[in-house]
Amino acid sequence: MAAATLTSKLYSLLFRRTSTFALTIIVGVMFFERAFDQGADAIYDHINEGVRACAIPDLGPA
Repeated sequence: MAAATLTSKLYSLLFRRTSTFALTIIVGVMFFERAFDQGADAIYDHINEGVRACAIPDLGPA
């Protein structure tokens, strides 16, 4: 019964009106984008740990 109450409260607070539904989606997308971007940067930094720009021919000094 608690799950139904939580679901109904969530529905009435966030998804019942179109404006709050849209705002919920926008805020969720912003948090997801930020978390995804930080995760991708962390993976990239981990893979390229110890690699210097001068070791890459296109990025080295001219």
